[in-house]
Amino acid sequence: MGYKVVVVGATGNVGREMLNILAEREFPVDELAALASRRSLGTEVSFGDKTLKTKDLAAFDFTGWDIALFAVGSEATKEYAPKAARTGCVVIDNSSLYRYDPDVPLVVPEVNADAVMGYTKKNIIANPNCSTAQMVVALKPLHDRATIKRVVVSTYQSVSGSGKEGMDELWDQTKSIYNPVTEVPPKKYPKQIAFNVIPHIDVFLDDGSTKEEWKMVAETKKIVDPKIKVTATCVRVPVFVGHAESINIEFEEFLDEDEARDILREAPGIMVVDKREDGGYITPVECVGDFATFISRIRQDSTIDNGLNLWCVSDNLRKGAALNAVQIAEVLGQKALKKG
Repeated sequence: MGYKVVVVGATGNVGREMLNILAEREFPVDELAALASRRSLGTEVSFGDKTLKTKDLAAFDFTGWDIALFAVGSEATKEYAPKAARTGCVVIDNSSLYRYDPDVPLVVPEVNADAVMGYTKKNIIANPNCSTAQMVVALKPLHDRATIKRVVVSTYQSVSGSGKEGMDELWDQTKSIYNPVTEVPPKKYPKQIAFNVIPHIDVFLDDGSTKEEWKMVAETKKIVDPKIKVTATCVRVPVFVGHAESINIEFEEFLDEDEARDILREAPGIMVVDKREDGGYITPVECVGDFATFISRIRQDSTIDNGLNLWCVSDNLRKGAALNAVQIAEVLGQKALKKG
């Protein structure tokens, strides 16, 4: 016996990916509804070998549905997620709206699957920021072994993290550079993204950090351990899909790079590709479409007593969003919404 599942925002990048992953992982779906805004009403989306027409989110009744995967912005989530939750449908939300709510669990299944059971307070579970999700998958098994004191991370985040508008802007600007007759000024981003990098994601805060950087700090503390100190620099790069991160970790205890490599090889959700030769690492282009978070360039940091460096790459539309949401639904089914 399966579940009645709703995908909210089914016409967007993440919503379509949710549909793909539900089908790929053979999630037990008895009935599926694809919802979108009124302007996208009737748009066709794929679910496995089926084609579904989207229904109007504003008019949808969530009564009797088991799980709703939300892939819309915070404003729409604020309006519709509580409505769904009040009917008994468990909301798994990909927006930032509920991530810092103490009554809403923030979950990465490889890291804190048991936290899912906190959903009963509001019938809502939050999905973390894409850059946080892949990092904490790498941090948790190392933290369990040697206790992490501090993390310094620099991200190299693809334009798909900004949605279709970001991808279109990179594509159009790249074409315009080869065809100077057509100029494409920045709209989605504050500066040109083609052939450039922009150290600015989300809004600036009073301390000079950006909100994206603050999210990585706050979410790592909530998911892994509130004692971990985190400092982040988040950068948008001209890559379509796939986020990369350079992570420096300081531990309470010494952890040898070979032991760290072995720990990560055994950890759930991680694929280690770490050869000290040309091409012996994974880049964003190579991770697209894969479920794994890839770890490369594992090495000792000799500038501190107990330090390691590593390179972390993941498909942000998958692990950073859609895959993590479906994995939460799987854990929810195993632990709470058991059927037949």
